[in-house]
Amino acid sequence: MSIRFSFNVDKQKFIGIYMRTSIIVIFLLFFVAIYSAAVYYVYSRGIHAFAPNQPLKRWLTITYWIVAYMFFAGMILERTASSAFSEFVFRIGTFWLPFLLYLLFALIFIDIVRGLNYFFKFLPPATASLKMIVASIVLGVVTLVILLGYINALNVRVVNVPVSIAKTVDGDKKMRVLMVSDVHLGALIGERHEKRLLRMVKEQSPDLVLICGDLIDSEIAPVVRKNLGRHIQEIDTPMGVYAITGNHEYIGGINQSLNYLKSINITMLIDTVVTLPNGVQLVGRNDRAAGGFGKLAQKPLELLMENVDRDKPVIVMNHQPYNLDEAVTAGADLHLSGHTHHGQIWPLNMVTSALFELSWGYLQKGNTHFYVSSGFGTWGPSVRLGNRPEVVVIDVTFEN
Repeated sequence: MSIRFSFNVDKQKFIGIYMRTSIIVIFLLFFVAIYSAAVYYVYSRGIHAFAPNQPLKRWLTITYWIVAYMFFAGMILERTASSAFSEFVFRIGTFWLPFLLYLLFALIFIDIVRGLNYFFKFLPPATASLKMIVASIVLGVVTLVILLGYINALNVRVVNVPVSIAKTVDGDKKMRVLMVSDVHLGALIGERHEKRLLRMVKEQSPDLVLICGDLIDSEIAPVVRKNLGRHIQEIDTPMGVYAITGNHEYIGGINQSLNYLKSINITMLIDTVVTLPNGVQLVGRNDRAAGGFGKLAQKPLELLMENVDRDKPVIVMNHQPYNLDEAVTAGADLHLSGHTHHGQIWPLNMVTSALFELSWGYLQKGNTHFYVSSGFGTWGPSVRLGNRPEVVVIDVTFEN
């Protein structure tokens, strides 16, 4: 009986993993198909403007298609043979992605104008020299936009959020919490970003530091190779440094990620509750991606908080800000998340705003205060357009 039950459970688990894997494969194939179509469209529209003769066209074509797929090549190399070379390939490939996006927007706009001109004849004849001028302007503007996005991604700001919680604590009635999410240590986010974070933490003098997921990017190999995390290890606060898993810790290999984070003295809360010295209860949720990687699925918040004293303040760390009402019902006082990057690159912020009730910023629902951070680092290209990276300083006042 028990053997049959175990077999059925294993079978169901296998079917679940198989279905999720199939969905991921189908999505990736669909993404590559759409991506390849966009790459070909930009190529077919631009090659004639920049390559008036056959030898130049040949070399530009070879260079274009190599660069176009360096992102995928870099991802594979980082996973299989992480090195300075794989990092270079991956970096070029990631910068190409927003470049392609904005070239695509520009060319679609130009084609719409050309279509209107077909009927209304308001443009001069499209000579070879005019095509070269227009193409050069488009290329220059897109390059400038990406450069500004790169500079913006380096300028991390401090966001101050005052919060009042009508519950008592032991000792000081004020607590400063520094929350950071989505650092994405790896091939592209390295020691320079770590030092910046350490400096900002020291400048803000928080009582507590909370890292709300995706401290590590999709691959653990470059993190180990470059010995990243050692500056984060230097963070020293009265109440400690706590972190939770994000989806990228699972993508990169959760066991390797957790072992490395523990080696640099990061206290991980994985569906765990701890009580701080002042009586505040800190709830760290496992990422909702866990179930898709064959691990224990994220516990329902009500179940995770079943032994929590609701008369004392409760802070919940939850990487992905889905189902905010769950935290309200469970009685959380402060709920902190990241994950969205607020789209990172315009107009993707419109997508995250449609997917999440709160894509970025502060919201209060009932007695629960929510904050979703746009993140400290970046995923993929080190570019931010339409938003800024941040650390969040939450000054909490406890009242009777």
